[in-house]
Formats: sequence, C-alpha cells, structure tokens
Amino acid sequence: MKNFLELMKSCLSDIQEIMPWDLEERLAQNPELLLLDVREPDEFAAMHLAGSLNVPRGILESACEWDYEETLPELVKARAREIVVICRSGYRSVLAAHSLTVLGYQHVASLKTGLRGWKDYDQALVNGDGEPVDLDDADVYFTPQLRPDQLRPADWTE
Repeated sequence: MKNFLELMKSCLSDIQEIMPWDLEERLAQNPELLLLDVREPDEFAAMHLAGSLNVPRGILESACEWDYEETLPELVKARAREIVVICRSGYRSVLAAHSLTVLGYQHVASLKTGLRGWKDYDQALVNGDGEPVDLDDADVYFTPQLRPDQLRPADWTE
C-alpha cells in the first residue's frame, strides 16, 4: 500500500516540475500561461498568485470537461495552453498535473515547492481582494500547525 508521498513520487516520472524562478521567467515570456491553483477556496482567498485560476483538487477532473456543474470553460479550452499547477507545498499540484496530463492537457508543469517556495523566493502574493499580502504574514500562514492527534505515536510501526 502506498502512502501520500509515495503516490506523489510515482507521478513525478510523467510530470515536469519547475522552480519559482523558472515560473517568474515563464510568466515574462508567456503572458497566456495559465496559473492553476488547486488549493481549497479558503486557502486561495488567504493568498495566491495574482491572475491565477482556483480549481480545488477535489473537482479538478469534472471542471476540465463540458456538461458538469463544475465545468470551467477557460480550463476546458486550455488543453493546448501552457499550464503551471500550484498548491501550498508542491504535492497536490503534482497529483493535479498528473490528472491533467491523463486528461490530454499537453503543456503542464507543477510548481515545485508551491506557494511556500514562491514566498521564500520573495515573490508577490495577493489575498482574495487582490491586495498584496505581507510576506511576514505569509510566513506565519505557511508554518504547519499540526494537532497532537496528527503526529505519529512514538510506538507506531508499519
């Protein structure tokens, strides 16, 4: 049985990952590039890259097709566009990029390190109102807040 990280790593053979500085360069070269943020709506509202499209991972596949309640025409029509998939840390985006590739999208990459890496590269983020996010506040937001029940017990074995 695979765990989450093993599943993500198994998708990497089919997916290109790019670093934040590569994305900065691609955005300058290709203004038509589609930034696809697959985080949940509340995560997206807290902060995201300006101009990105929010399609939560849970509805991605149906948003890519016609005749579904979740259909997003911009995404359906983007099969030949360059797309960079974004999430918080770069894990969900790998899985989402893999799904897009399986669905026939031709130029898909995942932002390695996700928005956390983008912020660490000192690049701008905006909130749900389009206002700039203070990068110090983003540091706090991106610091994991695990509850005690989310931690592996000391006596746990596989």
